[in-house]
Amino acid sequence: MKKYFYLFALSFLSLTLYAQNDFKLKISGEAGRSVTLTLKDIAQMPHTTATIAGKDGKQHTYSGVPVSFILDKVRDTSAKGSHGNLSKYLLVKCADGYKVLFSFAELDNSFTNKMVILADSMEGNPLPEARGPLRMVVTDEKKPARSCFQVTEMIVGDGKDE
Repeated sequence: MKKYFYLFALSFLSLTLYAQNDFKLKISGEAGRSVTLTLKDIAQMPHTTATIAGKDGKQHTYSGVPVSFILDKVRDTSAKGSHGNLSKYLLVKCADGYKVLFSFAELDNSFTNKMVILADSMEGNPLPEARGPLRMVVTDEKKPARSCFQVTEMIVGDGKDE
């Protein structure tokens, strides 16, 4: 009986790891620029940490890539100065249909001290399957509503186009 349990556990773990290795984050940017990132791509980017309170009331430390760094891969750099960012936004979509919105100014450290990262680990471990493989983590907010789970897509928009 134990043999079957271990076989089942190993099969489940293998499927979970395969699903995470197969994960791709789609990022649609400006002027038709887009990129698809794997977990390996994200793991190789510069990481920083951010600490926020969980629903359990405890502080949790996450490690991830600053969202501004990721957006540089799809940003139109021909617009000079940060004022060109004031009408732009980032829409983040999650696996369960949840969506959150950020203005570019909230992601620009010349405007704010708020830290927004795309986390791939918590307390030094990969995020649990039900919360990952990627999570948006936003510091300095009274409620963690925009620190969303299972991020699948990021879309850059411009209010000037609306």
